[in-house]
Amino acid sequence: MSDDAPQAAAAAPTAPRRTRDVRRAERSRQTAVQLGYIRRKIPAVELLHSEAMEIIEHNAETLLQEIGVEFRRDPESLRLWRAAGADVQGERVHIPRGLARKLISTAPKTFTQHARNPERNVVIGGKNLVLAPVYGPPFVRDAEGGRRYATMADFEKFVKLGYMSKWLHHSGGTVCEPTDVPVNKRHLDMLLAHMTLSDKPFMGSVTEPSRAQDSVDMCGILFGEEFVQNNTVMTSLININSPMTFDSIMMGALEVFAKNNQASIISPFIVGGAMAPVSVAGTLTQVMAECLAGIAYSQLIRPGAPVIMGAFVTSIDMNSGAPTFGTPEAAHITYGVGQLARRLGVPYRSAGSFCGSKLPDAQAAYETSNSLQMGLLSGVNFMLHACGWLEGGLVASFEKFVMDADQLGTLHHFARGVNMDENGQAMGAIAEVGPGGHYLGCEHTQANFKSAFWRSDLFDYKPFETWDEEGARDTQTLASIRVQRMIDTYQQPTLDPEVEARLRAYVAEKKASMPDAFM
Repeated sequence: MSDDAPQAAAAAPTAPRRTRDVRRAERSRQTAVQLGYIRRKIPAVELLHSEAMEIIEHNAETLLQEIGVEFRRDPESLRLWRAAGADVQGERVHIPRGLARKLISTAPKTFTQHARNPERNVVIGGKNLVLAPVYGPPFVRDAEGGRRYATMADFEKFVKLGYMSKWLHHSGGTVCEPTDVPVNKRHLDMLLAHMTLSDKPFMGSVTEPSRAQDSVDMCGILFGEEFVQNNTVMTSLININSPMTFDSIMMGALEVFAKNNQASIISPFIVGGAMAPVSVAGTLTQVMAECLAGIAYSQLIRPGAPVIMGAFVTSIDMNSGAPTFGTPEAAHITYGVGQLARRLGVPYRSAGSFCGSKLPDAQAAYETSNSLQMGLLSGVNFMLHACGWLEGGLVASFEKFVMDADQLGTLHHFARGVNMDENGQAMGAIAEVGPGGHYLGCEHTQANFKSAFWRSDLFDYKPFETWDEEGARDTQTLASIRVQRMIDTYQQPTLDPEVEARLRAYVAEKKASMPDAFM
């Protein structure tokens, strides 16, 4: 602060109000700030001892060799496995012990996913954590309109919120499923929204191999065809039909992405007690076997293709049959798979803002907090569903999106670890204050107060009287206000008009080439 600043403030009776207005404006502008992906400076939790991991790895390879995995209605995969030395019986593939690991050795330990804005590039793997929003819900919810089927307008709104969220590094994929657009055409509109309304990295379409190819073709327009073939510009989700089954749609999409040097998340979708054993060790064994087979297959398609080991694992409520979230058993599995992924030498995807609650309430907060912290401490590299998840993944909530996105800041700060440099030790501050003093005005506090603590952009910390006078607003109400403020201040990132015109022409041509289909 300059020497004449206090005098200037005193001479202008309206200065305090102007100062508040300036601060408010600065906070508003900060919503568009993009911070880099998380680089962990803290260790991951090592839940399993070495003997336990060796048992799980041994049992997983036993499953692959003796029981096998099915590749259904996909002759190409059977041909590749047979050529690689697997025992193929019908659609059942028995993978000899050691073969999957040998194939996986070509998968990169880390890779860069490029964004159209190079400043938004992310490095996936190592000690990095990339945060991406909710994926796949057919319903949306907001405080005003309640629960309803998602539309394309909702999808575009989520993409804008993702772009404006400073702690979020990735635009995601199917942030919600727009049901007002034909099934066979909606992927085109979703990709176009990610490419034009945001400049963060995004995911491709996987619901049909042809739609995966559309994703690659549109990226060729956005980035250049040669660039796409030599660099990764998409990370896409390939789910395994647990137990031990790979279908032709998912494998077909995987084949398209791998052939074109694009990343795939090979991820079992497991509800313990339904698609896997109720025991943690049994589930870990099955997850390991399924991931070994899927990742190995990606390398059969193209050695060196970027791939991520995934685990979407939860338990089942034995009374209702519904999945549960934020449970100790889910934590055990998430930590365990993290260790197995690191031993395998591939990036890891898991965790998110998981909850089973119907509303962004206390249940949602407890379950989400458990799930997010678990993800950070388990060593996750790519966290899908990091914000917006509600009702077991059936709903994408606008209010919960910004509530979760705000909380992602705590992961950033916790991951920094403890600063032990001279400034962090604060010996000068302790000497300056001495016994019985306070640190509010000391030099060290003044120099560090802006960056020392994580600060919520959402929560209310005002005195009761002020809070009451302002309407006694709860967190959902504050989140609704923040959603609107972010949308009101959204500014579309610049895109070459010629590129945008070519993208829109591609979408229009593709849509015109086929009749509408809703199946």
